[in-house]
Amino acid sequence: MPLSSWERYILVVEDDAALRDLYRSALRAVGYAVIGVEDGVDALRLVENQRPAAIVLDLGLPRLHGRDVQRELKANPATARIPVIVVTGKDTSDLDPIDFPYVFRKPTSPEALITAVEKCLRRMPA
Repeated sequence: MPLSSWERYILVVEDDAALRDLYRSALRAVGYAVIGVEDGVDALRLVENQRPAAIVLDLGLPRLHGRDVQRELKANPATARIPVIVVTGKDTSDLDPIDFPYVFRKPTSPEALITAVEKCLRRMPA
């Protein structure tokens, strides 16, 4: 079920502006509130102030790698349960499925991303 307010939103962390805009537009088109940032430092700063319902995360980010973002999220009890969906061009063979419910290789379709977000949010309490 799509989000109806900015109280719960999807955070898209992607350094490629075209992909970030594509994911943001696709998620907004089906009713989600979305914020996009281009690096891991900005993502963690944003999450400090307002918790997203889910995070779409590239691994190869400037300033702070996506895996480091995920480690910081998991280390904080306030953010540890936020589902993180990986969309990356990097090697994902060593990712633990417990930490990442969905892992997509670039390019992925907006439809696949939307489906993953919806499945993650159905599992999470409101």
